[in-house]
Amino acid sequence: MIRFRTLPLATARTLPPWRRPEALLFLMAAAMPVAFSTWSALLNNFVIEVAGFTGVEIGWLHTVREIPGFLAIGVLLLLLFIREQVLGLVSLMLLGVATAVTAWFPEFRGILIITLLSSIGFHYFETVSQSLQLQWIDKARSPQALGWIVATGSGASLVAYGLIVLMWNPLGLTYNLVYLLSGGFCAVVALAALVLFPQFEAPHPQNKRMVLRRRYWLYYALQFMAGARRQIFVVFAAFMIVERFGFEVHHVTALFLVNYLANMLVAPLIGRWIGRYGERRMLMVEYAGLLSVFLAYGGIYAFGWGAAVAAALYMIDHLFFGMSFSLKTYFQKIADPADIAPTAAVAFTINHIAAVFLPAALGYLWVVSPGGVFTLAACMAAVSLSLAFLVPRHPEPGYETVLGSPRPQPAE
Repeated sequence: MIRFRTLPLATARTLPPWRRPEALLFLMAAAMPVAFSTWSALLNNFVIEVAGFTGVEIGWLHTVREIPGFLAIGVLLLLLFIREQVLGLVSLMLLGVATAVTAWFPEFRGILIITLLSSIGFHYFETVSQSLQLQWIDKARSPQALGWIVATGSGASLVAYGLIVLMWNPLGLTYNLVYLLSGGFCAVVALAALVLFPQFEAPHPQNKRMVLRRRYWLYYALQFMAGARRQIFVVFAAFMIVERFGFEVHHVTALFLVNYLANMLVAPLIGRWIGRYGERRMLMVEYAGLLSVFLAYGGIYAFGWGAAVAAALYMIDHLFFGMSFSLKTYFQKIADPADIAPTAAVAFTINHIAAVFLPAALGYLWVVSPGGVFTLAACMAAVSLSLAFLVPRHPEPGYETVLGSPRPQPAE
């Protein structure tokens, strides 16, 4: 039986750099997208070519995939018995193993079951990972540090996508081999991290019960809209490129590769901009940009724009979604430190309320009016933009929205 050494966060600074909490955050950020991004890159081609999916089936697939996100509140129950860090790494292993065997189930029911398992691993890992990031990283450094963590994940995805693009045709790669390698890598890294790193003890013990606070209402609302809006991007944007324009695996993967290269370069800058201009402005830029992009997606069907326009919009879309970690730093600034873990679970559940029904419902709309799906997404982005105007320039506890009263600032 593995016995875990517990170490206070302050003492962790005495460890070699490769065993410190920041190193573990970066390692997890690199391992997860190798599995998840590879799964995403191959998914649309896999389900269309192997299982004959239409918009209806892909909608149901993503509805099933989002059920564990809706049930992320279950993390709080598990934290009564399992340390948060251990739960995160075990969840990462589950994601890796489920990804590895994806191609073994090439029909509708099997794909749904294996997707559900990988999704449990992904969503529980993401819930814990976000909580640990906000607990382990100081507020003053968090925008820049989160930017570098995003860049690390994008770099890992970039390597995975680059290998697929370069080797898919020359080596005659198969879905089974690529899923086995990417998922297996993720699982092995998670197991190694579980054994090699001590258990880090944050200075603020976390509440183990569900926390819903009235003063966090704007954060909850922004999370709900982000989850609803994200579904349309994740489910239908790439599916549209494959279905309408016939992109093959290496074409889709090359598009993803460019996206993650851009994110790897831009994410640290976004972190710097958040620190300089604040979450309010960055959220406004993100939502205004997404509003424009979703309207332009609708233009593909209204005006017959071609594949180049669709690919360009997808890349721009991805960049705007890469700015979303400003929502994390907004919450970090307004939160009671003991609320971070339970609120991460609650926020993930809120984020996935729409995800449980929206993909399946919009799958039926898609077969009738694909442009209507993106028009609905534009409306969601407009609501998010309206909510962003309520975020203060300098949020803090007691001043979570512009409707509150800021604390007096000391004279300079």
